[in-house]
Amino acid sequence: MTLRDLIYSVYERRLTAKLAGKPVPRHVGVMCDGNRRWAREMGFVDPNDGHRVGAAKIKHVLGWCDQAGIGHVTLYLLATDNLRRPASELDPLLQIIEDLVVELAEEGNPWRLRMVGALDLLPAQTAAALKAAEERTRDRSGGAEVNIAVGYGGRREITDAVRSLLLEHAAAGRTLEELAEVLDVEHIAEHLYTRGQPDPDLVIRTSGEQRLSGFMLWQSAHSEFYFCELNWPDFRHIDFLRALRSYANRQRRYGA
Repeated sequence: MTLRDLIYSVYERRLTAKLAGKPVPRHVGVMCDGNRRWAREMGFVDPNDGHRVGAAKIKHVLGWCDQAGIGHVTLYLLATDNLRRPASELDPLLQIIEDLVVELAEEGNPWRLRMVGALDLLPAQTAAALKAAEERTRDRSGGAEVNIAVGYGGRREITDAVRSLLLEHAAAGRTLEELAEVLDVEHIAEHLYTRGQPDPDLVIRTSGEQRLSGFMLWQSAHSEFYFCELNWPDFRHIDFLRALRSYANRQRRYGA
């Protein structure tokens, strides 16, 4: 073990000890940002090399979430806006995501997967593979429930929720006027992609960018945010622990 490894290990144990007995987020949203930037900085010609290294990081992070007792994780992997990228970049990225999800669904992993996003915008083969992975993990327990946000946009999610709500009431024979009289936030929340789950207590974004970029616009109304300067492939366990420490030291007032 090098001196650097020893110092890292000591600091990691110290951070872990300081978190003992502190509040732990029930749901963490993770914006895995900076893969292409990392690839450029490391001298790679193909930006998808950054996505491959970033995908390998996911399994580690989910393990850290399990160790911390976090029950729900949402991974922002591909936004609807990203679907406008050139096919030369988008097609390999979709394959990387597909391979990652299939790996997470393999026997022996504890995570229950849920696809959140407009899968109808994805190539049929990719959508089918993601849905099949979700189905394989439907009865799992013992690890976090993991939302895979692919082809995801917060505005699209709210639009889909409202559309689903309207169709539900129409099928029940109710008028728009009847719906308008009773409509409240819970009606819409019940039709979101993440229905049945707690809203994210903590949202982590890497790469130094400090914006939501359409991520969980409805659910993040009371979320705490942690912005990390590192690009996603460089995100370490101590950076994750720092995010949890930051969360634990905040006073959550919910507007009160």
